Amino acid sequence: MSTSELGFLAENLAARYLEKKGYAILDLNFRKTWGEIDIVASKEGILVFVEVKANRKIIAGFEPELRANSSKIVKVVRTARTYLAEKKYDPEQEWQIDVISIGLDEPRGVAKIRHFKNIDV
Repeated sequence: MSTSELGFLAENLAARYLEKKGYAILDLNFRKTWGEIDIVASKEGILVFVEVKANRKIIAGFEPELRANSSKIVKVVRTARTYLAEKKYDPEQEWQIDVISIGLDEPRGVAKIRHFKNIDV
């Protein structure tokens, strides 16, 4: 499985996970030259910008969320602000950054999904 195939699979798993948790998916792969937002969702009036991280294997100490470091989150925040402006959201619109971590266990055909909500920058 290539890196792009892993990313596509992980983003689809994350989107389905969010839908099951009551989120509405508004956008996928919003890209700018300085950053990308994997998933834009909404729940209870709050916009949620989701960074998805995945590993092909589940290995303790190498969890995917560890790659969502502060410099990555700063890029997501900048891209989220651009999204809000381009889509003409009210300046008072509530929003947050979430990280979804997916560890794949391919031989068993399962995924371990962890959702970190409202990440601080």
